[in-house]
Formats: sequence, structure tokens, C-alpha cells
Amino acid sequence: MKKLLPDGISDFKTLIENNYYYVDKTPFIREVGKNIGKSLLFTRPRRFGKTLNMSMLKYFFDVREAKENKKLFKDLEIKNSLYFKEQGKYPVIFISMKDIKEMSFDKAITEVKNLLKKIYNQFEFIREKLNEGELIEFDNIWLGKNDENLKSSLLNLATFLKKYYNQKVIVLIDEYDTPLVSAYRYGYYKEAKNFFSSFYSSALKDNNIL
Repeated sequence: MKKLLPDGISDFKTLIENNYYYVDKTPFIREVGKNIGKSLLFTRPRRFGKTLNMSMLKYFFDVREAKENKKLFKDLEIKNSLYFKEQGKYPVIFISMKDIKEMSFDKAITEVKNLLKKIYNQFEFIREKLNEGELIEFDNIWLGKNDENLKSSLLNLATFLKKYYNQKVIVLIDEYDTPLVSAYRYGYYKEAKNFFSSFYSSALKDNNIL
């Protein structure tokens, strides 16, 4: 079967299932796995495959649909590694900030809230194991009732997932700097820096989260 060129495709599952050309980057999974529990930063120029690699990590580690996702790696190098036993073991939060390019801080925060609603919606099922206080925190973001704890919303979701699965949580943040680039361009960098430094660091620092 003739392979296709993956022009503009950054979703690992789409690429593999539709027989696109793919340079096997799965040994990277093993290198990342050695640092489970640490915060890692990957810097590359644009169009260097960062989003595709993060998508690959998501499909490899995510405990949801682990059996189906396992099939994506059957012909790739990681399948023959001892590290393959880690496949499908961890809850994964994948968040992309690529579309947060607003001209004002208020509009940027509105887009962040909308993005978080969608992410929380993916994990609606974990509410069954949350206590009353945790449910309030979850619903405030999920239903947009209250955004007082917006800065800690990623940390809270990771904490809830850890409680549900009793397992470390992997947080993948794609294009984390896009909102800050726009903030600098449109003159609200100080406000954005204050918000996003707390938003990111609260989730990624000293919380048994990758």
C-alpha cells in the first residue's frame, strides 16, 4: 500500500492509522520515561514535530483506551523495548495553548476558561470519586460557575486524577509560550506573566506529575 506524506498532520494516531510516512521517534518515549516525576521542557524551532511528539507521548502513556492505543506502536521500535511495559499506565492531561492569541488579557483568560471547560469535560467520569469540596472545585471550572481558582485548575485536575487512578499524572502542555508571545505583542505581558507563571508552575512543581 502506497504511503502518504503527512503534510500538516500533528496527531500521532491519525498518522499511524492512515499509513502516512513516519520517521520512528518512539525511542524518545523511553528517554522521557526515565524522567517520570520531573518537569521537562522541549524547545525546538517551528515545524520540528514538537506537537506530533507530544501526541505520541499521550497515546503511549494514557491509561484511557490503553488497549486500542497499544496497536499504534506494534510496528515501532518502542514495542521491542523493556520500557513498553509502561504503555497505558498513566492518566494524561494534554493541553494545547496554540490558539490563545488574543489582543487583550480579558479575552485571553476567557479563551483559557473555555479550553479548561473542554478538558475538564473529558474527565467528567472522575466526579464519582470526589468529595463534596472537590466536586465544587471541579464544577466551578467544568461548568464555568466560578473562576477564583483558575490559576490552580490544572493542579486541581491532576490531583483529582491521581486520586481516581492512584497513579502519577502526566501533564503535557503544547505551545505553552503562545499566550505570552501574544501578551507581549499586544501590551499586557505583565498581567499574562503573573497568571500563566502560577497556572503552569502550580501544576508542574513538586506534585508527582510529569
